[in-house]
Amino acid sequence: MSNNGNTFGNNFKVTTFGESHGVALGCIVDGCPAGLTITPEIIQKALDRRRPGASADGKLNASVTARKEADQVEILSGVFNNKTEGTPIAMMIRNTSQHSSDYDELKNTFRPGHADFTYDTKYQGMRDYRGGGRSSGRETCARVAGGAIATELLKEKGIKITAYTIKAAGISAEKRNLDEIEQNTLRAPDNQAAEKMNAEIARLRSEGDSAGGIVECVITGCPVGLGEPAFDKLDAELAKAMLSIGAVKGFEIGDGFAAADSHGSTNNDGMYVKSGKPAFKTNHCGGILGGLSNGEPIIFRVAVKPVPSIFIPQKTVKKNDDGTYEDTTLQIKGRHDICLCPRIVPVVEAMAALVIADNLLNL
Repeated sequence: MSNNGNTFGNNFKVTTFGESHGVALGCIVDGCPAGLTITPEIIQKALDRRRPGASADGKLNASVTARKEADQVEILSGVFNNKTEGTPIAMMIRNTSQHSSDYDELKNTFRPGHADFTYDTKYQGMRDYRGGGRSSGRETCARVAGGAIATELLKEKGIKITAYTIKAAGISAEKRNLDEIEQNTLRAPDNQAAEKMNAEIARLRSEGDSAGGIVECVITGCPVGLGEPAFDKLDAELAKAMLSIGAVKGFEIGDGFAAADSHGSTNNDGMYVKSGKPAFKTNHCGGILGGLSNGEPIIFRVAVKPVPSIFIPQKTVKKNDDGTYEDTTLQIKGRHDICLCPRIVPVVEAMAALVIADNLLNL
């Protein structure tokens, strides 16, 4: 039976609800084992990394929207005395800073690069056009809340997930110093590269334009055997999770597309015995073989498209009251991100945590 696309997972399930400018957003987590320590502070810490206006180091963050939301979480059920009960966990995040009038012009006008046209057609005109409604990136705050619970479950098993920006506005990180991720506005593992990224994003902001980038994620501590062939391979589940994030347009794991230019003699990960157990000399496969984790770090990357809400006039289509269409020019108003990478980092971590937790409960 279809869940209409609002529920993710089989064992550890997360259903999200809410719209960008509605009363609130939230999620219901079902399948979390009893006895896990969960406090509002744990969830809030994760939400604070994703929320609008957040900056890693207190400096000017040219990437993010000026919209300010506290994203204060309310745990409604499933947790008693800071311990999970094994029952559904409901969490809610109220919207407090909507400027819905900024979107009045978009009631019948489709924004290029957005889901306005497809949502309008699928749901026969019944869509919340304020801030994109359900298709807004703001929906991801509910994912992050659910992912925070999954992350705590994984911590008990020694599994750690770390994502970071390796490219933004055409500028790449030259190193992978994970200690620097939260020291700069781009959440890049390279402070010097982050400064250049931020400067270029600031320039694009001044021109009314936007930028894309690439986020990399590393998962360590996974046991061998996570994943369910043939159609529920772990890498396939990760790909689905990442591509369910609205701005993500590409996914690769291990060497990814570079493997197409490689040879079997160099792409294969040679094996040897280490401390009496099989180990790998390299990790071109990204920690997954045959759809199953092989005990090595799982490494993947996602391509993040430029923010479609730009302040440059764009050609588009308007829907008339009689159902006909006409050409028009749109000048978008409101508060929008310029580059989504730093705010997508915690979303990538959350979705990865949901996938690993879901598969961990299969062992």
